[in-house]
Amino acid sequence: MLAIIRTIVVVLLSICICVFGLIYCLFSPRNPRHVATFGRMFGRMAPILGLKVDLRYPSAMVTRQNCIYIANHQNNYDMVTAASMVQPRTVTVGKKSLLWIPFFGQLYWLTGNLLIDRENRSRAHGTISEIVKHIKKKNISIWMFPEGTRSRGRGLLPFKMGAFHAAIAAGVPVVPICVSNTSNNKIRLNRWNNGLVIVEILPPVDTAPYGREQVRELAAHCRDIMAARLVELDAEVARREGRAGPKKAG
Repeated sequence: MLAIIRTIVVVLLSICICVFGLIYCLFSPRNPRHVATFGRMFGRMAPILGLKVDLRYPSAMVTRQNCIYIANHQNNYDMVTAASMVQPRTVTVGKKSLLWIPFFGQLYWLTGNLLIDRENRSRAHGTISEIVKHIKKKNISIWMFPEGTRSRGRGLLPFKMGAFHAAIAAGVPVVPICVSNTSNNKIRLNRWNNGLVIVEILPPVDTAPYGREQVRELAAHCRDIMAARLVELDAEVARREGRAGPKKAG
């Protein structure tokens, strides 16, 4: 019964946020400030799912430098965990099929997020150029999921190179974001308390030492940093919840 009630409440609230957002964004369509605003609205639904979300920022965040954020992508619960961490003037990159999700897809586009055709590999270079153009001309940051798909409890998947090509081409740092485990029965809708999730922005990785030939080296370096930190975050969550430590994420 609890799972049914939660599902109904989350669906209704999501529709309300989307309808309100569609009306609100019509006054300034595709303004990149909207993404953080509505990301935080979705994040406020975490307690409804029995989650306590601990958001952590590095001290260097005060610089507010344009960058490319990269985050691990686990499942649909990222909408109420990772979404809370979207920074001002940051837009995300998603697949074009999102546009066809009623209410949400239209809000996703209207808030200024970028839609790409992931099935058309021949346009990959054009996509990177578009991302670089948006960073430079619109003075924004980009949020990407370098795994390219949801991991669904399989640990941190291999990274695709698009985010790192774009960061090097735009001359901006890569900022990793780690979300502790929300898979493998961590969240059960019929359980009151689903515990703690930690979302942490790590210090920026300078891309200046890397050229186009070192893009895989940059990607591997960022993945190693994230994999190591995810192990630490999952271990911390386990300690605070009184459970055994997690297996290695990498």
